[in-house]
Amino acid sequence: MPGGKEQQVAQIIVESLYNAGVKVVFGIPGAKVDAIFDTLSDHPEIKLVICRHEQNAAFMAAAVGRITGTPGVCVATSGPGGGNLTTGLMTATTEGDPVVAIVGSVPRLLSTKHTHQSMPTLEILGPISKTATNIEVEDQAAEVVLAAFRSAQTSPKGTCVVSIPMDVASGKSKITAFPSSAHKAPRFGSAPPQELDAVAGMIDKAKLPVLFLGQRASSAIVVGAVREFLKRWPIAVVETFQAAGAIPESLAQHVFFGRVGLFRNQTGDRLLSESDLIITLGYDPFEYDANAWNPEGKANIVHVDYTSCDYGAYYHPQIELLGSVKENILDLADRVTNVTDPSKHPFTQNLRQELVVSRTNLSKAQSSNTDTNLVNPLHFIAALQARVPHTTTVTVDVGTVYIYMMRHYLAYQPRHLLCSNGQQTLGVGLPWAIAASLTQEPPCSRKVVSLSGDGGFMFSSMELSTAVQQRCNITHFVWNDEAYNMVQFQEEMKYGRSSGIRLGGVDFAKLVEAFGGKGFNMGAEDVEKVMEEALAFEGVSVVNVRIDYSDVKELAGNLIKDSVG
Repeated sequence: MPGGKEQQVAQIIVESLYNAGVKVVFGIPGAKVDAIFDTLSDHPEIKLVICRHEQNAAFMAAAVGRITGTPGVCVATSGPGGGNLTTGLMTATTEGDPVVAIVGSVPRLLSTKHTHQSMPTLEILGPISKTATNIEVEDQAAEVVLAAFRSAQTSPKGTCVVSIPMDVASGKSKITAFPSSAHKAPRFGSAPPQELDAVAGMIDKAKLPVLFLGQRASSAIVVGAVREFLKRWPIAVVETFQAAGAIPESLAQHVFFGRVGLFRNQTGDRLLSESDLIITLGYDPFEYDANAWNPEGKANIVHVDYTSCDYGAYYHPQIELLGSVKENILDLADRVTNVTDPSKHPFTQNLRQELVVSRTNLSKAQSSNTDTNLVNPLHFIAALQARVPHTTTVTVDVGTVYIYMMRHYLAYQPRHLLCSNGQQTLGVGLPWAIAASLTQEPPCSRKVVSLSGDGGFMFSSMELSTAVQQRCNITHFVWNDEAYNMVQFQEEMKYGRSSGIRLGGVDFAKLVEAFGGKGFNMGAEDVEKVMEEALAFEGVSVVNVRIDYSDVKELAGNLIKDSVG
């Protein structure tokens, strides 16, 4: 605030982070940001975590933002340091994770010169961020950082970049950090009453209404409102992958009909195709393109979100309820007078029986490969489900592993089953697990489980060093087929063969031990035994799973071509 004693800008920035509720900062040091790192080192309330790659620092910051709601923070130096943040920040913005990225830049005097580590940071990171602002003079620092936090956590949430020249960070200003209350984004209200009444009337009259939950309906505050609605008005529910965990176990067997995404062949897809009213909550086309689940463009849709929809041929809602998703769903609960109970509708009764049979068969799945020691993915998931409490955070990297997990692994707590379903970014699994571990109270006090394929794991496996040094308690499973399988099976379906997908040559059990963790190998004959040993290990462990992808093409088979009925 103005009028105080002069402070170094680096100190103002760090105090701003603290006032914003930041408890951990991820980054890699460099000359252009060393004043900030030096100041962070002395702060008693903020933990500074040194990563092995800036991309992973951005992943970790995004996971903090997704899990806690407070923007995660990453810091990188100029040039390649800032450039390496790109993928992580792009993923965060796409998937609605609040992040503030602080990037160093060359001194102002050299900003127009071809000088060491010079890079047009804002031109590169600006298009993938909500805002990207350079601190031109010392007196702007507190206001620029404040604006970044307020924007990052205003829905739709995302990344805000702050660029700070080296000499500005070392300078001083009398405009110091703003108080905690200033860093909170303003709240949204409800939609107009007449529109709420209209939607309530549509629900009352619908023969088979469905709540379709998207990524912006996955926060604890929105999930709480959804659960209140469902207790009063049981209505069929379908989730996108990133809305996993919205429906509690007590309601799941009555109203939940699975998750949808990528390929239109799930139980939830059949329900959407039959429904005469789809109420989308926080849905973003990034998660599951509307032309995939509404290919004829005939679905009767109500859009409930913080922002207007991406209106088009395949997504054109009858009504848009804009504002607070929480307030709007609670207001609807007060206005609705009748819903079609899914337990009494013949179509959903049949779907429910199919889901029961599917869950029963999951634990009985066996490998169809001639190599009998390969682990069947469904067998693995059933074993993991039986051994991991619902309170455990499970992070899933991109690849075939994430399709299996997001379809079949049950979650009953919001943001406890995490995946990248917007950009489908390889490498997020382990960094997210590290962030999940460090955000626990107390830090690293409970087991976190993460999974990846062997391809995705190598994008961030260097962070095993970070996990061990931070004393994280993580068990990471690598589904290893020595290939980029998610690409492989789709290439084979298109061209009858695959290309550019072969990997191999890494002993993952030995790799983690080189970093100071514990390694395990799993085959079909010892799935449960090895899983229990790995989960019981206190610290960082990696399990090399010899996975069987013999039936993988079924993931993209039996697509629904048109409306059911």
